[in-house]
Amino acid sequence: MTRRPPHPLVKLAIETGPLLVFFVTNARFGIFAATGAFMVAIVAALAASYAIERKLPTLPLVTAFFVLVFGGLTLMLQDELFIKLKPTIVNTLFAAILAGGMLFDRPLLKPLMGAVLPLDDQGWRILTWRWAGFFLLLAVLNEVVWRTQTTDTWVSFKVFGVMPLTIVFMLAQVPLLRRHGSDADA
Repeated sequence: MTRRPPHPLVKLAIETGPLLVFFVTNARFGIFAATGAFMVAIVAALAASYAIERKLPTLPLVTAFFVLVFGGLTLMLQDELFIKLKPTIVNTLFAAILAGGMLFDRPLLKPLMGAVLPLDDQGWRILTWRWAGFFLLLAVLNEVVWRTQTTDTWVSFKVFGVMPLTIVFMLAQVPLLRRHGSDADA
């Protein structure tokens, strides 16, 4: 028996839920409580994703690993530096993996998203480089915000800055997707 993909709103709730929990908990109880709640919420989101799709998506799984490691360090050492560094490290890692794949002429987005986005090889190369650059931009922005702003502002930026930037970036890719979409699926 095959499972149908989840409704887009369910998928969005699973992906954004942990960040919203982080934001709300930080506003009410502070960064350490928010970090613990974030860790629990991200595990719950992975469990929900697995229950619905019977698989764990790669990028959220990697992100969850880093949330648990850096969140654990934050709580054990009572130092918010670790949870603030997590986005920089994760985004830099994603950028490096994508760029490294391209150095070997392997657009690594294709195996992750090829079933959803039918693109020609040139389209995959361009899209992979763009995502690598975007992840690097997010890493730099995270560094600038956490080093120059309050913790509450940084948390707000994670929820209300990164998400809209990501949506705008994805929408900006639509012309590329149209230009390099596979004719077989047109």
